[in-house]
Amino acid sequence: MDAFKPKLVGNDDRRRPTRDEAMEAVRTLIAWAGDNPERPGLVDTPRRVVDAYGEWFEGYGQDPARDLSRVFEDVTGYDDMVVLRRVEVESHCEHHMAPFLGQATVAYIPGDKVVGISKLARVVEIFSRRLQSQETLTNQIVEAIETALQPKGIAVLIKAEHQCMTTRGVNHRQVSTVTNRFTGAFKNDPYLADRFLKLAREA
Repeated sequence: MDAFKPKLVGNDDRRRPTRDEAMEAVRTLIAWAGDNPERPGLVDTPRRVVDAYGEWFEGYGQDPARDLSRVFEDVTGYDDMVVLRRVEVESHCEHHMAPFLGQATVAYIPGDKVVGISKLARVVEIFSRRLQSQETLTNQIVEAIETALQPKGIAVLIKAEHQCMTTRGVNHRQVSTVTNRFTGAFKNDPYLADRFLKLAREA
């Protein structure tokens, strides 16, 4: 049985291809690239690619709301930001299905609820393991935290290198893309936003 069962996004009525159909699609791509999918070095590649896709895109089968559902309501008067730095981002862009790799800094100011810090990292991981743009990824993280915690403010910054730019097209190496989004107190208080950005730069 195929363990990777992502939710079909955009058109839930579409039938999800079988594992065998997915492997046949990989064989087609290998042949299109100009090689022989039946030669010894490539004969097992379709299986390996499908297994890899199961890991890279397992976020479709996971619900970040579940990870954020266990909250704690005793914040003992804490009213400053909670910040996670150096959260690994390993994702694939929806335009070329090429990897983009980097780090995220995530912060929120608790209202009445807090969540285990590992759960914030899980939210980044779940959304990263889907096809999207970096801008969308940034928004998805913010909106998931907002829905679950209703904090006084959220700040998310992602810095990543996109291999669709570094390995093809313009071929510019070591160029990074930075996206960020502020809500609540981070959006309304420049001093607070500046503190967050300084912490993010130190990551």
